[in-house]
Amino acid sequence: MNMQTTTVMSPPAPRGLSEMKLPIVMMRDILLKTMFRMNLEMATDLAKAVCLPVSVTQELIDMARGQKLLEATGTLHANSGGEMGYQLTDAGKARAHDALAQSEYYGPMPVPLQVYQEQVKRQSIRNIHITREQLTGAMGHLILPDHLLDHLGPAVGAGRSILMYGPPGNGKSSISNGIRDALGDKIYVPRAIEYSGQVITVYDPIVHSAAEEQEEDPNSLRRSSGRYDTRYVLCERPTVITGGELSLSMLDLVYNPTARTYQAPLQLKSTGGIFIVDDLGRQEEPPQALVNRWIVPLEESKDILSLQSGEKFEVPFDTLVIFSTNFHPNEIFDKAALRRIFYKIKIDGPNQEDYLKIFAMVAKKRKMPLDEDTLIHLMKNKYPEIDSVYANYQPIFLIDQMISICEFEGIPLQMSPELVDRAWANMFVRDETIIH
Repeated sequence: MNMQTTTVMSPPAPRGLSEMKLPIVMMRDILLKTMFRMNLEMATDLAKAVCLPVSVTQELIDMARGQKLLEATGTLHANSGGEMGYQLTDAGKARAHDALAQSEYYGPMPVPLQVYQEQVKRQSIRNIHITREQLTGAMGHLILPDHLLDHLGPAVGAGRSILMYGPPGNGKSSISNGIRDALGDKIYVPRAIEYSGQVITVYDPIVHSAAEEQEEDPNSLRRSSGRYDTRYVLCERPTVITGGELSLSMLDLVYNPTARTYQAPLQLKSTGGIFIVDDLGRQEEPPQALVNRWIVPLEESKDILSLQSGEKFEVPFDTLVIFSTNFHPNEIFDKAALRRIFYKIKIDGPNQEDYLKIFAMVAKKRKMPLDEDTLIHLMKNKYPEIDSVYANYQPIFLIDQMISICEFEGIPLQMSPELVDRAWANMFVRDETIIH
C-alpha cells in the first residue's frame, strides 16, 4: 500500500533553562517532586524522568543546590561512569512535600502552550497531501463507487470537516477508518502542556499509539538523544472515535481534584489527527448542540477551554472532524450549522452490480462457494420484497447466516434458495403486534 511518507519537522530539544519558557519555580519543584517520588539520585536518571537533556537537568540541579534544596551525596557511582549522586536536603524534602500538596504532578516537564502551538503548525493535518492511490489503497477492502472517492479525496486533503450521511449499514464507519489508515505518517504529541502555571496532560496511550523508539546504544559515537525534544512522544496521527456516548462535557478540560492537574479533552488529544463522531443523532444532546460546540473551532482553527478558576484560554484546533449520521442533514441541523461543515457527502447503498461484487468478494473470503440459482432467487424473489434497496452489510449478514446454518446442520458450506430464505428471515423483523 502506498502510504504517506511525509516527515514532520521534529520539535528541537531545549539547549538551556533560558529556552524552556516555563516558570523557574515550577521546573525546580517538578525536579524535586520527581526525585522524591521516584527515589532518583543520578543526573542522567533524572534527565530521563523529566524528559530533558542532561545539560539542562544539570542546570536545574545546580540551581536547587544553590538554594540548599539538594546536596551531592559524595559518592561516585562506578556503574554510572563515575557520575555524582544527589539527594534532597531536609529543606528540599519539605519543599517537595509542599509542592506535592499544590499539585501531585511529577515526571516529564510540560511544554508551554505557546511552544506547543509552534509544533502544531509544523505537523498540521492541513499540510497533508493525499493521492487517489493512497485513499484507494487504504480502502481496498471496500467496494466504493468512483464518484465517492472524487468527493472524499479533496475533503480529506483539505483537513477541514466532513459530514457523511445516508442509510445505515453502508460503511460510513469503515470509510472513516479507511481515511484514518490513509494518513499513515507520524507526529509529535506532548506528554503534558503548561498554561498559566497549570499542567494539562495530553499524551494518552489509549488514543495515541507510540511509534517504536530506537534503543540508544550508549557506546555509539553518534548519540541521537538531543535530536528532538523528548517531552514529546512520536506517534501515529491520532484518531478519536466517539459514538452515542459523546456528551458536551467530554469536550471540556477534566480536572483531577486529587492530583490537582488537568487532562486534555478528546479534541485536544486528537490534534493533528482525526475526530470521528459516529452515529450523530444517537447522543443524549441534540446534534445541533454538539455541532454548535464545534462551530468556533471549525471556523477559526482554535478552541476555547476553561480552567477551574473560570479563566478561559485558546488552544490550537487542528483536527479533521468527520461527522457520520443515518439522518438526513436537514432533519438534525439548521442551515447555519450545515454551512459551517465544509463537505457533505452522501453514502448510499450499492447498486445491483456493486452489491453482487460485494457478495462475491465476501463469499470468496468466507470460502463459501457461489451458486447462481441462489443469486437469481435473491434478486428476483427476495429483494423486490424491500423495493430492491441494497445495503453493504447485507451480503456479509446473509453469508454468515448461511455458514451458521451449514455448521449446525453438519453439511458442507453451500448456498441454496432454501438456505438464503432462512438467512433472509433473520435480517428483518416482521411487523406484527405482540400481546403483552
